[in-house]
Amino acid sequence: MRALGLVFLLLSVAEAAISVSQRRKVVQSFSVRRNASSTSTPLQVGNGNFAFGADVTGLQTFQPYAILSSWCWHNFSLPTTPGQTSVTDFTGLQWWTHDRLVTYNQPNPAQDDISTWLIKNPQRVNLGRIGFNFGRDNVSEADLQQKSQVLDMWSGELSSSFIYNGSSVGVKTSADSDSDTIAVSIESDLLKSGLGLFLDFPLPDKNKFNAPFVGVFNATDEHKTSLEKTTPNSAVIRHTLDQTTYFTTLTWTGTGAVSGPEKGTHRYSFTGSSSSKIQLTLAFSPTLQALETNHDAVLGRSQAWWESYWTSGAFVDLSAVKSANATELQRRIITSLYLTAVNSASNNPPQESGLVNNGWYGKFHLEMNLWHTLPFARWNHFPLFWRSLPDMYTRFLPSSLDRARDQGYAGARWSKMTDPTGRSAPGEINSLVIWQQPHPMYFAETEYRAFPNATTLARWDVILTATADFMASYAFHNASTGVYDLGPPMYPVSENTNPNATVNPTFELAYWRFGLDIAARWKTRQGQTIPPSWLTVRDNLAPLPTVNGTYAVYEGIPSMWTDPATTNDHPAMAGIYGLLPPPMSGAPLNMSTLRKTADMIRQVWDLEESYGWDFAMLAMNELRLGDREGAVGYLLHKVFAFDDAGYPVGGKRVPTPYFPNAASLLIAVAMMAGGWDGSEGKHFPEGWEVEVEGFSAGM
Repeated sequence: MRALGLVFLLLSVAEAAISVSQRRKVVQSFSVRRNASSTSTPLQVGNGNFAFGADVTGLQTFQPYAILSSWCWHNFSLPTTPGQTSVTDFTGLQWWTHDRLVTYNQPNPAQDDISTWLIKNPQRVNLGRIGFNFGRDNVSEADLQQKSQVLDMWSGELSSSFIYNGSSVGVKTSADSDSDTIAVSIESDLLKSGLGLFLDFPLPDKNKFNAPFVGVFNATDEHKTSLEKTTPNSAVIRHTLDQTTYFTTLTWTGTGAVSGPEKGTHRYSFTGSSSSKIQLTLAFSPTLQALETNHDAVLGRSQAWWESYWTSGAFVDLSAVKSANATELQRRIITSLYLTAVNSASNNPPQESGLVNNGWYGKFHLEMNLWHTLPFARWNHFPLFWRSLPDMYTRFLPSSLDRARDQGYAGARWSKMTDPTGRSAPGEINSLVIWQQPHPMYFAETEYRAFPNATTLARWDVILTATADFMASYAFHNASTGVYDLGPPMYPVSENTNPNATVNPTFELAYWRFGLDIAARWKTRQGQTIPPSWLTVRDNLAPLPTVNGTYAVYEGIPSMWTDPATTNDHPAMAGIYGLLPPPMSGAPLNMSTLRKTADMIRQVWDLEESYGWDFAMLAMNELRLGDREGAVGYLLHKVFAFDDAGYPVGGKRVPTPYFPNAASLLIAVAMMAGGWDGSEGKHFPEGWEVEVEGFSAGM
């Protein structure tokens, strides 16, 4: 179903392999250990399209963490307001854009109901909750003794144990690699004397951020559940939320029965085991179908997949480095490799909260997809990269072509905040951000460097052509200056400027040139003619704006470096020589300007108000500028925080976890491990004895 059993590719440039036993030693040295439930981050098992979050019991007994998938989404009922009862009723807003009116997908005050509905729908669904029923009410985590929990990332197995009323309980939890199924093994004498399980099902709520939990468990009248089918060793529960229906299948060994729901709830109970050990599986599916849910088979697939994941692809071993910084960096690498595989290796672009909770109603942001998905290519786990690419762009191409055409542009304008429909969620920022546009070029070129063949060229050609057509069409020829401008109206990467005053932002200009260069190169490789408009725009783009020998946020920005309003949020100027390679056409970057910009960011930028991938982007800029210690410093910056389980902390601006942090860290480390064109090889601090394997040079 997801091709998860594919053999992972290993494209090693290292002379000596890191042994499997050494890889395992490094991974297991960072096994996550807890003796209490976290109130913000669960320990997870999952496969990239499905994840289960557990509290200290190995289930969800005391913390209602989520079970999320890539396929289960829900729409609340459409408004009944006259003229606002259909998606097609939404008209958006018109803005003056270079002497013409352009319709943007923004909330319309005259259509508040349908605008709000489109922002909030569809929402990703929490599939349910499962936990222990101790036979009496008001049992709390404080009633458990000797709580212990270990997540072995090498096997993907979560082992939990505790003592209740003098009896021990042991729990092992794993997730299938090929389906939306968890396997649970429970050992305790309490099973024979009343220890059971409960299953509960929530209604999605309408909050922008459902962190740390997802759904409402007390709105029972607004959705339906029913016990559809029972056998001596299984039960099926149907859950219906408006037009969304899915099925939960519970199977078990030995005796037992499922009953419910309890009156006024959607809570079901499993009771009646006559053994001190039980194995069960919990499987979710959009249709009622026969599933391979044998506990041992699920466990075996999980363990085999994780071993394949860790023994293939790229690897970094910092264990010989006698430095606390190296140890912490290694911990972040290992946990990020695990967590991105669980949360971001999806058939759709991942959401920024992964499969832990719902940020932005569970929708995903295409401008962030570069950070989310690129690590799978840079660490040579291409089967995970290919789950969504380029298929996602192919699926979203028709709506993106329509979006561009309706605005008077050629080609495809990719949305920002979207969902599996490809529809753009209304929003001023959503409709005016543009830096997601060249992402297909970055993805395609990264794949081509690993697989330089006609198949790769054909897979991406239609997408790159439509993308470049829009990029050339979007750029505005300024008759006064003779150059092509980007904006206004637009928001740059930082999303905190006046959109009507924002013109020619540094990063977007550099990225536009990069994208058109790659698109032109793609045509040349195929022996095709390069559309003249691409070259005209590329060769006449406005120059990168500068202020006092530094690169500016955008052209004409007032009080650059002196007004606090200009020195917070994302310092995207660093991306032109960090994330992006030197330009392939046009004037070269000014090295003294790059260095002075990096110095000014370090001196005056309000990094306390920065978040996410800023620090990895700054680290990559430092690497190209030759400051390896500075790069590590950014990756270990106090604001760039990772909790005890390796989850990237969201901070003041966004919920925890914020997975662009983890993904961007992996991209920066890949740059340290493999280098880049013209500077291949390792770029760790002097004196660090580091073993790397499986990396190729970046662009």
